[in-house]
Amino acid sequence: MEFPAYLATMPMHAITEIHGEPGLLARFRLEVEAFDEAARGRLTEALDLAADLHRDDRRVREPYLNHLLRVAIRLMHHYQVRDVDVIVAGLLHDAVEDHPAELAGAGSPGDDDVTGAALAALADRFGPRVARLVAAVTNPVYDPARDRDTQYREHVAASLDREPWARVIKVSDFTDNGVGVIHTVGPKVARSAAKYRPLVPVFRELVARPDTPLSAPVKRHIFAQLDLAEERFSAILDHPN
Repeated sequence: MEFPAYLATMPMHAITEIHGEPGLLARFRLEVEAFDEAARGRLTEALDLAADLHRDDRRVREPYLNHLLRVAIRLMHHYQVRDVDVIVAGLLHDAVEDHPAELAGAGSPGDDDVTGAALAALADRFGPRVARLVAAVTNPVYDPARDRDTQYREHVAASLDREPWARVIKVSDFTDNGVGVIHTVGPKVARSAAKYRPLVPVFRELVARPDTPLSAPVKRHIFAQLDLAEERFSAILDHPN
């Protein structure tokens, strides 16, 4: 498939709408060209694993891999991340949560231990730091007696407090889900806006911290994206129809 020369400058949701998964894969490869051969090998291996684990998963109208590609591309292009562990963890940030048994492999333990086995498999393949970052952005088992969205927000705040690089991964994930909410259709739009809106000030405070390892221009970019997310949440929740 032929892609325009300006693919590297296109907004990611525009690539998604016009060129789909092949376009996002081409954009990912363009970004990866900035890395050395060893790093490109690790990033390609992580992408292949993500594609395999999520091969049957979909997000409303698109393959789930599109989301993972956008998270990773945003890390490289907009956040200027060159730490390969962080990008690998970005590609695999939903792997343990969504496919722990498959990731753990044959002979994996029962439900009580499958998350730990999946994280151990990631550590064996990509190193303990990648596994630690993925663990920080993996949702725990929630208490069915309490509101799920409240527990999600509590978990995000607590887990990211301890892991500065996990904040960077999670804010890319949040941007794709929050700013990108207008690219979703159906009842998920309002549900997502209600779930994510209270997290805007949480992410704003986390990104502003001195130990969040991003440059000042990147942080300003993220703050603008958080403003845009808030505008979209308001349009959905405060001014319906």
